[in-house]
Amino acid sequence: MSNALAIAGVTAVMRDLLDSGLIDHQITDAMGQGVTVSALAPDVIRVEGADARPQINIFLHQVTQNAAWRNHDLPSRGKNGERLRNPPLALDLHYLVTAYGAADLQAEVLLGYAMQLFHETPVPSRDAIRTALNPPNAPVTGGLLPAVFQALRASDLADQYEQIKITPAPMNTEEMSKLWSAIQAHYRPTAAYQVSVVLIESQRPARAPLPVLTRGPRAPSLADPAVNLERGIGLSVDMLPPFPAIDDVTLPNQQIAAHLGDAITVTGHHLDGSAHELILTLPRLGIERTLSPPTAVNASSATFTLPNQPANFPAGGWLVALQVVRPGETEPRASNQVLVYIAPRATSLTSPPQVFTRDPTQTAVVTITCASQVQPRQRASLILGTREFIADPHPAATANLSFTIANAPVGVHHVRLRVDTVDSQLVDRSASPPAFFDQRIEIA
Repeated sequence: MSNALAIAGVTAVMRDLLDSGLIDHQITDAMGQGVTVSALAPDVIRVEGADARPQINIFLHQVTQNAAWRNHDLPSRGKNGERLRNPPLALDLHYLVTAYGAADLQAEVLLGYAMQLFHETPVPSRDAIRTALNPPNAPVTGGLLPAVFQALRASDLADQYEQIKITPAPMNTEEMSKLWSAIQAHYRPTAAYQVSVVLIESQRPARAPLPVLTRGPRAPSLADPAVNLERGIGLSVDMLPPFPAIDDVTLPNQQIAAHLGDAITVTGHHLDGSAHELILTLPRLGIERTLSPPTAVNASSATFTLPNQPANFPAGGWLVALQVVRPGETEPRASNQVLVYIAPRATSLTSPPQVFTRDPTQTAVVTITCASQVQPRQRASLILGTREFIADPHPAATANLSFTIANAPVGVHHVRLRVDTVDSQLVDRSASPPAFFDQRIEIA
């Protein structure tokens, strides 16, 4: 692989290719004077005055990532951030080759020779690259070379895996016009080229894993007695993957959300084994809880009881996964995650409905006690019938919420408590037909 000097190395190789080619074609005879080959920005070039000389210039105007190499050797780091490998920085270089003439037709002659040289040498050989970056006639130390050329001797451009290729990159009138306007220079006869691919690789030490002889521990039930190694890939006669997976979650009374104290049953396949744990994660608050052991378990289902711990299990959308040590294995496996809602439950509602009185400004303050604590970062609201009212600020975790309701609607209302888009259960789905629970308040 090359290093960071490779970009400048490519420009130097193209400049040397033009310089040597013009000498071989005796272009000075055709011009009647010497020709300058440069690698400068077009806005700093001046071909004027009595001593003006024709000039051909190479300008790197754009660098893009190479699509074919950009994902090579990824990922480059492990889960702990350690370096696994050094993926190359793969780049395509975009050049403008511009000819400047001090007299009639000189620019056209120079551009023609330059395009012919790149056409005949689209893939510079490794020896040509080494010669361009380390001239054989220069002293061994390179002390007489300009400082930048001394540095380019260490670019390793000739030793990268893939050789550089020079190909024409046609640009339409609009693209060329925008580019020269951005350069703020007068347009001259120009041809565009792309050089691909430059592979820049870091030299930092990476991880070098040992060859794999066996996968995982040599458990007696999985080992071949003859060699004391694992038996290898196992075969399954069905279409199910041989890993624990959850297909569905069942809650009591056909509920769509769980309450504290409810039994949660996960159903799926390959759930049998030992050391079962139900892992619940609440991404909204960054909370993770573990339930064990199950109250019932078999190959297709496992049932756990959700503890009645209001401070540890706030309402919200929880991700549930089952972790189990499968038969014959020593390491636990985790299933996929499924979404389960833990709903808030208003425990202060009474029958007959509790009455809240409006003050002279027609404002009522309604207090509700929730079975699970509402965290400070959670958004709580009260829904009276079809109208939603935001809870008063609660800077600490609390089970008691107050709602200041301006223009409070008079009458008896069904009540839903909403915490982070999860509503308390208002419909009894175990009844046939479904009916509302008696969760009401009266505003007078």
